[in-house]
Amino acid sequence: MSATTSRTGVPSLGVPPAPQLPDDLEAMLRRLRLPHIRGHAPQLLATATAQRWEPAEVLRALLREEAAGRDRAALATRRTAAGFPTGKTFEAWDTAASSIPAPTQQALRTLEWVGRKENLVIYGPSGTGKSFFLEALGQQAIEQGLRVSWFTLEDLGALLRRHRADDTITKAIARVLRADLVVVDDIGLLPVAEEAAEGLYRLVDAAYEKRSVAISSNLHPAGFDELMPKTIATATVDRLLHHAHVCQTSGESIRLAQALSGAGVSPLT
Repeated sequence: MSATTSRTGVPSLGVPPAPQLPDDLEAMLRRLRLPHIRGHAPQLLATATAQRWEPAEVLRALLREEAAGRDRAALATRRTAAGFPTGKTFEAWDTAASSIPAPTQQALRTLEWVGRKENLVIYGPSGTGKSFFLEALGQQAIEQGLRVSWFTLEDLGALLRRHRADDTITKAIARVLRADLVVVDDIGLLPVAEEAAEGLYRLVDAAYEKRSVAISSNLHPAGFDELMPKTIATATVDRLLHHAHVCQTSGESIRLAQALSGAGVSPLT
């Protein structure tokens, strides 16, 4: 006896194997670009026939499959476009291990600040969870239907070099700001090249009161003039901090602590 899926998503017994869709119906579904209905229709129609569904139930189930399939595809597309470095999410995040106060973490995780076009700055020593927290926030934003772009300063410098020759830098920055949240990670680890500094300024300036920018840094932004020309640093920080939440991390490196305790690798066998 074969098993198929009921209208509730639970396998049902006693339903015959699903026949292929007629060629004309298959062609019509392709023409209308309904791939998820096309994929689920044979089995679903067989189940509906066996269980004597009402026509409206059949239509509802087919449309539900198409909507769910499109949502999954859109989520995957947004996640790929974001360019996250590792794929870390809040499922692996230890709230108690972070030096950011738990109420602040929870408030930031609501992402209401993104809706208000506010910025986020997280600064502190290496290994204290800055990049992890920002990536988890970005992943959560993706899951809530927002668009995210992830950059390093080197990425911004490369972006400027690619578009300077044909004078399309402004258009390139505008494309970046199609995202609701733009993350720039690990500022302050290395000296900042002139093009990278200019790229950060152009991004922050164009996003000002229009999009949210989140950065992680070893330095408070007030010290950015140690990394880049003072004029550019001052203009960048002025716009960045005007509508910004600033969080400081502290303590020893979590990565180093894990390495010393042997938790950084799986035991050899």
